Amino acid sequence: MVIAAPATGQGKTTIATGLMAALTGRGLSVSGHKVGPDYIDPGYHALATGRPGRNLDPFLVGEDLVTPLLLHGAQGAEVAVVEGVMGLYDGLVGGEGFASTAHVAALTRTPIILVVDITYASRSIAAVVHGMSTFQPDVTVAGVVLNKAGHPRHAAEVSRAVESAGVPVLGVLPRDDGIQAPSRHLGLVPAAERGLAAESLDALSEHVAAHVDLDAVLDVARKAPELDAKPWDPAAHVSASSHDSPVVAVAAGRAFTFRYAETTELLAAAGCTIATFDPARDTHLPSGTRGLYLGGGFPEMHASALTDNASLRAELRQAVLDGVPTIAECAGLLYLCRSLDGKPMVGAIDAEAVMTSGFTLAYHRPVLSSDCLLGEEGTPASAHEFHSSTVSPTHDARPLWNIDGTPAGFAGPTLAASYLHVHWAGHTDHARRFVDAVRVAGVHRGAPAPPVDGPVPDPLRHHGDEEIGDGLLDFAVNVSDLPRPTWLDEAIREGVAASTHYPDSREAHEAVARRHGRARAEVLITAGAAEAFYLIARARPWQRPVVVHPQFTEPDVALRSAGHEVGHVICRSDDGFALEPTQVPDDADLVIIGNPTNPTGRLHPAAVLKSLTRQGRVLVVDEAFMDFVPGEPETLAAQRLPGLVVIRSLTKLWSIPGIRAGYVVGDPDVLADLRHHQQPWPVSSPALAAITATCTPTARAEQRRRAEQIAHDREFLVQGLDDVGIEVVDSTAPFVLARLGGMRSWLRREGFALRRADTFPGLDESWVRIAVRRREATQRLLTTLRSGTT
Repeated sequence: MVIAAPATGQGKTTIATGLMAALTGRGLSVSGHKVGPDYIDPGYHALATGRPGRNLDPFLVGEDLVTPLLLHGAQGAEVAVVEGVMGLYDGLVGGEGFASTAHVAALTRTPIILVVDITYASRSIAAVVHGMSTFQPDVTVAGVVLNKAGHPRHAAEVSRAVESAGVPVLGVLPRDDGIQAPSRHLGLVPAAERGLAAESLDALSEHVAAHVDLDAVLDVARKAPELDAKPWDPAAHVSASSHDSPVVAVAAGRAFTFRYAETTELLAAAGCTIATFDPARDTHLPSGTRGLYLGGGFPEMHASALTDNASLRAELRQAVLDGVPTIAECAGLLYLCRSLDGKPMVGAIDAEAVMTSGFTLAYHRPVLSSDCLLGEEGTPASAHEFHSSTVSPTHDARPLWNIDGTPAGFAGPTLAASYLHVHWAGHTDHARRFVDAVRVAGVHRGAPAPPVDGPVPDPLRHHGDEEIGDGLLDFAVNVSDLPRPTWLDEAIREGVAASTHYPDSREAHEAVARRHGRARAEVLITAGAAEAFYLIARARPWQRPVVVHPQFTEPDVALRSAGHEVGHVICRSDDGFALEPTQVPDDADLVIIGNPTNPTGRLHPAAVLKSLTRQGRVLVVDEAFMDFVPGEPETLAAQRLPGLVVIRSLTKLWSIPGIRAGYVVGDPDVLADLRHHQQPWPVSSPALAAITATCTPTARAEQRRRAEQIAHDREFLVQGLDDVGIEVVDSTAPFVLARLGGMRSWLRREGFALRRADTFPGLDESWVRIAVRRREATQRLLTTLRSGTT
């Protein structure tokens, strides 16, 4: 179905996105599409559907490709929702409706649902709908959604009039300014820019589902006829190399949100490894970078962060000057200039960028001004520009484009930078030329990583942070790389604001107690798990403390610093690092075990752990990674057993290692001993705020989502390692233990930091711990491993 409107501002983006979210919430697989070159709306579509947002633009790709691209984007989906542009019949100026919503609907034979704002009219709306439905015979207006109704009588009056015109009313939405997305100088705020986007989308989905007949909407979609075309296939337009997977670094993050999905699909089909990086946060380019793609976005909104990231700016400048093939469109052009509104940028292009009060929006049919990275002189293209800035000069001695006799952009054998956006599905030769240049380019190497081989002076104090270094992709630190939720950042900021007085932990204690069904005396807030181990070490005069290994080594350090001799129980790899309870000495008065265990990822059955409890013994279960296990099936956090205490940490799942936040729950007598040794005000106000925030129902739902995402990412990593023939231990944690032999040092030279495992008792140098990362990063690691094992 196509969601259209008589004019801009009627609410079609709100309703199209809300429909996508509501239908997805019903369990349907939905694909989202946008008529025209807009990048912002597809960001919301992707958020609503969980699939890439797509664009359908006859001007940019040609009429013949519109239907194949629709079918390509909708593969595997049950419903395709196409959001229109401007008014239904508004297209290219002077083009008789070319590239309009009606044009795309006619090309794809798609029925239209019209969204009409009825704020300032009643029966006259029926005349508008009648005119819209009869103006062009080859389009079908199959239904109407009335938006911003003032009151029920108003809605009923309009509905009767519209239906008398022969078009069914599928829904009536009351006025609700709370679900409107704020506008930006180029349109809507991109989804990646809105911290509360997910929460807003939930409200929008509920609002649309409550006021629109979704069954009637689906009936409209079912009337769309079968299309006599084959889905567009990127692999049909490029050739993949059988022996090379060059890394193309693609700018992403909050400042670079705009690029067509088909662009990276073409690169991937050509055999490239796509590695996204955030110019506002990542201090170095992805390891092995041989090509650069800097798309659109809002660098002016993040200019300070881009400027402050001096190491990446310097590395990018050198990469471009060294001849790393580089595509820069619009925001990418601004970023490569010397400055943006006076703030230093990359400086690879000798020009200054300045934001303006107006904006430029236009389609163009330029030709290449000379032989360059994108093609030969005179090669035509279809493009668009959409910006609110100027660059001075507009070009150098070798301009990239000739736009109706006007030179524009910056070109070279390895550079193409301009304001123009080109949809590569309609110009696959651009992808082929770029990939050819990338294949012959050398790897751009960042700063060399410091060596970390050889013996470690104090193995028990060795930490994954010591493995990482400049230019290395971090698989060593087991903190999640998912971005923190906005509500958690806000809570931490509120905690900072409250730091003008001494911390008050009462609310945090009560929140943890509610979460685990505990009494207040059964909870102790701590400055992370590390403080908990040090309190345990000093709580009692332990006679025979035992740590089950391989295991996080902090308990050993804490116990030894308190003057205790520590015994070890070693689990074996040939048993999958399972614990045999009889291995634990009967006279052990303190037993410490991780669940899931770091670094093995082993999840011990709760029944096995409970069997270790007995009179006179304290059993400490470190559940620092239990929140990564969907459903937490083996947790003991709610169990009341004499001598049992459970340690939890917020560090890993919530990506806040710098906020030392954790807690202990369990036997109140043991906790009383720990509390006796705790210093006054040990936990900061920001940490207390974070603990309270992560105990809410919203946080629990986000925890489940993160745990499921990381489980999927871990499965991808494990399958890839298995395909390469590397032994991997079954894991339920955000890391896996793998036997790489002597490949860790080689991988380090190739740009990857992995956590050596020989510092854990019971493991040797053949083992490494690999943190679970998102798929783009994991794919780069796997690609490198394949090259090293062949």
